[in-house]
Amino acid sequence: MNSALKWMPLVAAVALATTGCAREGYFHDRNIDYAEARSGAPLILPDSRDTRRYRDAMPVPEAAGDFRETDARFSAPIPQRLAAGRATERDFVERRDIGQDSWLVVGADPGAVWPQLEDFARTRGLAIVASDSSRGVLETSQARLSVRQGLRAGDSEVRCDQAGTPVAACLESLEDFFGARSASDSVASLAAQRLATEDRLQIEQQGEDWVVRIPLEIDRTWAELSYQLEQGFTVEERRELLESDPDAHDFLISYMTETERNRNLLQIVFTMNVRQMSQQIRLVLESTGPESTVLRAINASERAFSPSDQRELLERVASLLR
Repeated sequence: MNSALKWMPLVAAVALATTGCAREGYFHDRNIDYAEARSGAPLILPDSRDTRRYRDAMPVPEAAGDFRETDARFSAPIPQRLAAGRATERDFVERRDIGQDSWLVVGADPGAVWPQLEDFARTRGLAIVASDSSRGVLETSQARLSVRQGLRAGDSEVRCDQAGTPVAACLESLEDFFGARSASDSVASLAAQRLATEDRLQIEQQGEDWVVRIPLEIDRTWAELSYQLEQGFTVEERRELLESDPDAHDFLISYMTETERNRNLLQIVFTMNVRQMSQQIRLVLESTGPESTVLRAINASERAFSPSDQRELLERVASLLR
């Protein structure tokens, strides 16, 4: 057999393989499919729809002022905890107290809590005088039961009072009642009180300072923030709650800023502080209206506390209230 003919199959195979590689390789390149993809027409809902039933699935909070300083390194905000996992992080029902006032925080939207509140009144044999689901108020001959949106998204505040005074026995009974249930027992509509997450808290820049604007009265805000700080600010030399004053509506915390946590070896060597250190900062709540409160972070130490440090801390604190 001619030696030249022996190499013909091999040459043909190499040529075929080379040609294939030059085009798309051995396998189809799916990146081309994505590059050639075209956007479809947006979904349009009919005008007759009930707009109260729809809101953004993944809302992005609005930020007033510059998003970041031009000469500062950007730090992504702390992500919110998943609502589905909250049942394992905290009790479904919790007690809140400030002064002579008391109420319950239930880990479900008002729309889910309202039918349970009605069920509570029926099973306890309370004589219902009036019921207003739009306001979340249930009047009985014994007491006034009410539910409204809590400070944190997905929370409700439940009260039982007579002429504005909390009824201790009623709250204890409600606490046992909700404690034996879960958020999935029943769901009903109370859309008028459901506030979207982006409407609850807003971080704004005022001059060089950052603040958190909260659309709730100052006492409710202080009670919730006090509870969350007691639960979350418990890490020694990192973040600790040192003092709280319900009359002044403020807190003194010890906190290690991200700037301090990220100091490199050279920065540590060429400064007098050879170790990372926390500093004292005062969190102050200010009432700006019947349903409006502002949270500020004020440096209470001699250490530097830049606007970026201030924003980073307020982002962390605000995440406790979402």
